[in-house]
Amino acid sequence: MQQIISLLSIFAVAAHAATYDLPPLPFGLSALKPMISKNTLQIHHGKHHAKYVDTLNSLVAGTHLENQPLETIIKESYKSNKSIFNNAAQAWNHSFYWQCMKAKGGGTPDESSHKQLCDKINASFGSYANFRKQFAEAANTAFGSGWAWLVSDRKGNLSVTKTIGAENPMVASGRLIPILTCDVWEHAYYLDYANLRPTYVDTFLEKLVNWEFVAENLERAMDSGRNWSC
Repeated sequence: MQQIISLLSIFAVAAHAATYDLPPLPFGLSALKPMISKNTLQIHHGKHHAKYVDTLNSLVAGTHLENQPLETIIKESYKSNKSIFNNAAQAWNHSFYWQCMKAKGGGTPDESSHKQLCDKINASFGSYANFRKQFAEAANTAFGSGWAWLVSDRKGNLSVTKTIGAENPMVASGRLIPILTCDVWEHAYYLDYANLRPTYVDTFLEKLVNWEFVAENLERAMDSGRNWSC
């Protein structure tokens, strides 16, 4: 199978003259309607995500982290500089989140197209239904603002976790590698769903998940373990 493109090139969050760039959305602003509106994407991507990238650039300018890969910044700043960490991690988390969605996505992954992923879901959770239940619970019980994650170890054993604020499994969960995330900060859904986070989460799972991207991440995790960059 063709080698999976690194997350660095997927996200286009690269260093150019000490500047990290906001990656474009992988779909049009109206592509996810009515599940996620154009207005939500304009604000979420064009203002919130852009602000994290802009703030990161200002914070790392002139420091030893300037021009470092985004993952390096996240790991090195996690315990030493929360301001840099928060903005770097949110830049990464959002770039990953956009790739986790597509028009006409979601539902049970197709076993004929994604057999390895389906097998690992069944082995790790017993069934897709059990995975879905655990993922929705994580998303709906992340207190305040946060993220729900499907993560893999290097053997392809899957689990569900949640993080609060900007935290990411690459620092919060040791050796676990994210393969799917759902953003449950209010700016991800409030304009479309008001306070009904469970409805947003159900819609994400049923109609938006990009299983092709998830399957590629799983294959990559199993092939290279922690030898990955973002």
